[in-house]
Amino acid sequence: MVEVAPWWSAVVLPVGVLAFALAAEVIDAVLRGRASGVPVATAAAAPLRSVALLVIQQRRRVVAADVLLWRSAGLALLLAGVLAAAFVPIGDLAVLDSGVSLVWFNTVEVVAWAAVWLAGWGANSAFSLVGGYRFVAQGLAYELPHMFALICAAVGAGSLRVGDIVAAQQDRWFVVIMPVAFVVYLLSVPAMSFSTPFSSAVGADIAGGVFAEVSGVDRLVLLVGRRVLFVAAAAMAVPLFLGGGAGPWLPGWLWLLAKEAGVLAVLIWLGRRWPTIRMSRYMEVAWVVLLPLVLVQALVVSIVMVR
Repeated sequence: MVEVAPWWSAVVLPVGVLAFALAAEVIDAVLRGRASGVPVATAAAAPLRSVALLVIQQRRRVVAADVLLWRSAGLALLLAGVLAAAFVPIGDLAVLDSGVSLVWFNTVEVVAWAAVWLAGWGANSAFSLVGGYRFVAQGLAYELPHMFALICAAVGAGSLRVGDIVAAQQDRWFVVIMPVAFVVYLLSVPAMSFSTPFSSAVGADIAGGVFAEVSGVDRLVLLVGRRVLFVAAAAMAVPLFLGGGAGPWLPGWLWLLAKEAGVLAVLIWLGRRWPTIRMSRYMEVAWVVLLPLVLVQALVVSIVMVR
């Protein structure tokens, strides 16, 4: 039974999420360094050096930019990531919980759409605007398959509450009976956080896209927000499909952290193995292949549940 965590967990949560985000960034930097022949220690320290440089870097000013929208984009993205993480149960506790917590989780994710669009629109830059449009197109591609993957888990448990979904997997994890939904969900994690290989919104061909004009603290907040959203979405795969904190010998919260680390490592490794995917190609695959497959998966799960 998942219960609401004590009030102090709302303070601990951002720290824990930021720690996981930093760990994910370090792993990504090490993989990049190995591909370039950079020593592991040097590559692992690169994210910390980047943070220090961005903190002292001067914030860029753009003529006729909508400063309010532009500056608030990073904060909105960071807030969306932290709130999404708040719905992930840690053992038997969750910072935020309700009878429809899965719906709230998906709602918070949509805030990322607005945040990235604000970053692209508010900068008054052609490259940033193109990056914003690319992310909107990406959202239209991944969101429907992503939603039906969430629906599969909800149908399997007969509830929209994340805690009930975890409880329904005591005998068998949902990844066994709905593998298609699990794969579709994992594909949507880097897509919603515009991480590799779904990073065309910040592509080098458009000078960084939504990151083209941001610098200093503004860029740092956007980068941290993107990584926090990536970590939070990856963490939700554990209670939805991998049994939450279920496992022998170790306490539930430790199993959850171990599974989360495994999912993150797989996603980061795959992101380094695949080239950046063009949005036109991904939209075609998402609508023609992924959406029908996950609909069939939802139908099969529904039939099994009725029986």
